[in-house]
Amino acid sequence: MEPSSREKILEVAEARFAQRGFAGVGMRELALAAGLGKSSLFHHFPTKAELWVAVIERVIARIEAHVLPALGVPGLAVARIERAVDALIDALAEHPTTARLLLRALVEEDQLDSAEPPGAAAVEARIQALVARFTALLGAGVEAGELRPASARDAVQTLIGATVYHFASGEFGEAVLGGTLFSAEAVARRRREVKEVLLRGLASPACAPKERPPS
Repeated sequence: MEPSSREKILEVAEARFAQRGFAGVGMRELALAAGLGKSSLFHHFPTKAELWVAVIERVIARIEAHVLPALGVPGLAVARIERAVDALIDALAEHPTTARLLLRALVEEDQLDSAEPPGAAAVEARIQALVARFTALLGAGVEAGELRPASARDAVQTLIGATVYHFASGEFGEAVLGGTLFSAEAVARRRREVKEVLLRGLASPACAPKERPPS
């Protein structure tokens, strides 16, 4: 099915915003890239800030589609954390633009127009809700004795750095790793690495993961 004009605009804007950020992209450029007139673009998105919010909402919806089902599965905390980490990494790896846009959303909001665009508060609330769910899961692991006494908030910061930054790091990250970030092998390695670092660092002695052979 041919994508709608709105979908074309969102696809083009996602690629451009991920590459150059909110301030580095113009509406005329986006209209030309989408094969539309500026009037059509402004019909769907009256301001660049509203378009930015719609792009970020699209990214968050993709992450939620992966992560929320994993977070909702009952069981021991360590097993739930492993499933949730896998789901988060899969969501970030699915589209190379996802992590970079999420990182920009976290650090570039001061570049938006002074008046908060419609929908911005709702998108921010969804981001905070995801962070809160991960924080609560880690906190539950501490309370159950599966994880050592530790700051769940600090652990979530570590998780964000090990996942969102990783897939947003582009050429720098690939230079550090000596290879691509998004191949199936690299994504599987990232899953293992994040769980090893996070759970070995937090696991109580009784629940520490067994030694695994090096990959």
